[in-house]
Amino acid sequence: MRAWKSTLASVPTAPGTGVSALQWRGMPQNTIYLSLGSNVGDREANLRAAIGALADEGVRVTRVSSIYETEPVDYLEQPWFLNCALEGETELPALELIKKLREIEARMGSKKLVAKGPRLIDMDILLYGQETIDTPELQVPHPRMHLRRFVLAPLAEIAPEQKHPSWGGTISDLLSRTTDRSQVRRWPAD
Repeated sequence: MRAWKSTLASVPTAPGTGVSALQWRGMPQNTIYLSLGSNVGDREANLRAAIGALADEGVRVTRVSSIYETEPVDYLEQPWFLNCALEGETELPALELIKKLREIEARMGSKKLVAKGPRLIDMDILLYGQETIDTPELQVPHPRMHLRRFVLAPLAEIAPEQKHPSWGGTISDLLSRTTDRSQVRRWPAD
């Protein structure tokens, strides 16, 4: 957690407000949970840059998990990832939010050349309030999050008791029941 304190302290001002994103007040906010991952270049710097870019896109970051180094899943012939989860608040509708996340990825130079392959940065919406969304562009809750230890471990750190109407149980329950046995360890390892 020590590494992220400086990240949150350096979050830029909210667009057009002159106040830090951590002091941002406005219309009713939707609580969101995002998953971020990187396995290309300076992985930690990529995560920090993506988190820092969120304020300019209308997301107030409220909590960030530790960084975890994670074994690739599905497409195995690639470097290990660094992953984290974050909680935030936004006024943006969910479909607008996913567009903003894709814009951040594109600005950072991330290209998805291979499905589930290497990523400079990958940003996914895990939860958007208590909503269930099923469109071609976006599915919330994320349809595979319960199958992915690399998503559940960081999320359980910051929101262990979080529930969604479509689940039986909490994030911690999902983590304890997942069949994914891929390696997930805090980074840097002690």
